[in-house]
Amino acid sequence: MRFLWILMLLPGLAFAQGFAGLGNAPQDGFATPERGVSLSFPADHGSHPDYRIEWWYLTANMTGPDGTQYGAQWTLFRSALDVGERPDWDSPQIWMAHAALTSADQHFVAEKFARGGIGQAGVVAQPFEAWIDDWQMSGPTLNNVTVQASGQGFSYALDLRADAPFTLQGDAGYSVKSAAGQASYYYSQPFYDLSGVIEVEGVQVPVTGQAWLDREWSSQPLAETQTGWDWFSLQLDGGERVMAFRLRDEAGQPFHSGTWIAADGTVQPLANDALLLTPLAIGQSVGPELPVEWRVQVPSRGLDVTTTALNVDSWMGTLFPYWEGPIRIEGSHSGVGYLEMTGYD
Repeated sequence: MRFLWILMLLPGLAFAQGFAGLGNAPQDGFATPERGVSLSFPADHGSHPDYRIEWWYLTANMTGPDGTQYGAQWTLFRSALDVGERPDWDSPQIWMAHAALTSADQHFVAEKFARGGIGQAGVVAQPFEAWIDDWQMSGPTLNNVTVQASGQGFSYALDLRADAPFTLQGDAGYSVKSAAGQASYYYSQPFYDLSGVIEVEGVQVPVTGQAWLDREWSSQPLAETQTGWDWFSLQLDGGERVMAFRLRDEAGQPFHSGTWIAADGTVQPLANDALLLTPLAIGQSVGPELPVEWRVQVPSRGLDVTTTALNVDSWMGTLFPYWEGPIRIEGSHSGVGYLEMTGYD
């Protein structure tokens, strides 16, 4: 469940929903996701200009030679002012990107913006290439890519490899976001192995680890009363993967959804009543107070774990700020993951 709020970049949209601001965004001819549509690869690795919003979103947990733990984020967002694509400066596409590098005591963030149609940013499905200026994710396929980005005080160049098929979230890639039926198309690659080099304030560190990519596109995926969300990706030491989110609603109970992904890639969708996400501790980051420790339960799978932030101060001080950082998992299962929290102020 990734960054629906970028629609607020479009002129004329209200901020009444706080960080989300999407449930009342006019469709104005944009396409709407439909249940039963089969996703097609590699074509769907590319952009979908008939939809208002989409993203290519990577998070990674890494370890240096001395055991120091790090997290990395690389994200490219596309947002449309109008339906379809047109050449040169007439393009209605707006691009935004975020990069971050996190350790237990440091958190670096950088942000870029671009206009479509002039080659400054874009995505090609095959061979895969996604870029904005000199930030790139590219390779012969989306299962075999190199990712690089840099900002003040940090940089990284990471090689990602996965043998597993892509995970179709929700109902074969149709991911419902509210009781009213708002939805997106959503798939992931949660099985990347990672190697590469990071640089922290001039010091290069070789790293290894694992990464998770989310791909999502839609046009109006939130209900009017939904105000923000808490999204988890869990990479368990037994090889299983879990995606889980809750969308908070000012008019009633949160809406939950998720996916249990077996080590062999077999998928079991998790409905609203099949998982529990419970805040355990509130912490003060450099941003607002928000939950920094959670209990995550999937009773049908015997999962009952506590997640803690590697760095409480993983606040993304970007144009629309949010919390995003690596987490550690303890309890019935162990592992690492990532947590994103939006709509807190």
